[in-house]
Amino acid sequence: MSFVKELECTNCQARFPLGKMFEGCPKCRDDKLIANVTVTYEYERIKNILNRKALEDREPSVWKYRELLPVEEDQSIVSLHEGGTPLVKCKRFSKEMGLKNLYIKDESRNPTWSFKDRYCSVAISKGLEFDVKTVTVSSSGNHGAATAAYASRAGLDCVIFTMGFTPATFLTLMQSYGAKVVPVSTAEGRWKLMDRCVREFDWYPTGSYTLPMPTGNPYGVEGYKTIGYEICEQLGWEAPSKIFVPFGGGDGLYGTWKGIGELRSLGISSGEPTMIAVEPSAGGPLDNALRKKLNYVEKVQVKPTVAFSIGSSTATFQALKAVRASGGASITVTDEEIMKVQLELAALEGLYVEPSSAASIAGVRKMREYGQLDSDEKIVCVVTSGGLKDPEATRKNLPKLDTIDPEWNALLGFLRKAYDFKP
Repeated sequence: MSFVKELECTNCQARFPLGKMFEGCPKCRDDKLIANVTVTYEYERIKNILNRKALEDREPSVWKYRELLPVEEDQSIVSLHEGGTPLVKCKRFSKEMGLKNLYIKDESRNPTWSFKDRYCSVAISKGLEFDVKTVTVSSSGNHGAATAAYASRAGLDCVIFTMGFTPATFLTLMQSYGAKVVPVSTAEGRWKLMDRCVREFDWYPTGSYTLPMPTGNPYGVEGYKTIGYEICEQLGWEAPSKIFVPFGGGDGLYGTWKGIGELRSLGISSGEPTMIAVEPSAGGPLDNALRKKLNYVEKVQVKPTVAFSIGSSTATFQALKAVRASGGASITVTDEEIMKVQLELAALEGLYVEPSSAASIAGVRKMREYGQLDSDEKIVCVVTSGGLKDPEATRKNLPKLDTIDPEWNALLGFLRKAYDFKP
């Protein structure tokens, strides 16, 4: 059963009843700041029920943490067996960087191969309790694919506003799941159309449409908490020293941080990680806000990046709060650094991740080179999606393959030319 209580502003702590509240807190909102609302629970009651033993006896899943999720009725749960993803310790790759305890939280093992499944499972399950009929999102990738899949599972209509540059793999996924995909010429134009559809048609949003700061669906963010829960459990109920997260809007980073804080306050786990947001150097709205010591995230100019999934011009207040509260930071990485790490991680550890996901590992390497990481500290990188979501980005960095005749000398020459490999 759920012990969900109410919604609370992450800035002014104003409280609101549970409901379809997707545009942030109205009490402290101004022309620069829109604070997210977050879900709260009856934590004192949960303390009497939830403990390590109870959790260890349950099957791996987002829904093993039922008491700390906002869906009240079991029959509302929409699931494709998301969650329970592995925490992989890197050996060869971490040795190359001089680190002893580098872990990858591999979210590509989810049903639509990204961490967005956790969000959409919870968001759409809660939507059924609001008796919604149509769900919508603005997305050029993973969020759209996950929304389409879980809407299909729930028997709901789905409309996705996307961009013309969206890779064919993502479009195929969205359309195959039955979504009505609408390409729009501008990024902000998508949000304006989505906003009107939410207001006029009462469509249920699984993502944000608010400016100048995104707010999104507070119930979906609760699904991201389970990443933090799992990391703690997989490390023997102790949080790592640092968690690196690919950073776009920041909901995943905030949710992970919130989840770890909840387990600590319930006495189930110990430790508080420093949260590190990794942004593409083409953008960096969080980096900009931290450098300027702002209490809000202002819009920045974004240039094209191979890590388009995290190429955001703005970010959430709750993410800024999480990074500051944890003593964290933002670090930016270039496309070249991202693609180099993507291929090295695949070659050394057998993990092929989306370029946006590889940003988190590129961030580790950069901080290590700057002397900001100790060799002994426990570090977790969240990789949010698999590389087959955008294989063309990788293909551009691989050698061209010419067909050879079945002759011995042709083989030896090919290996030397293409790979500098001498058997």
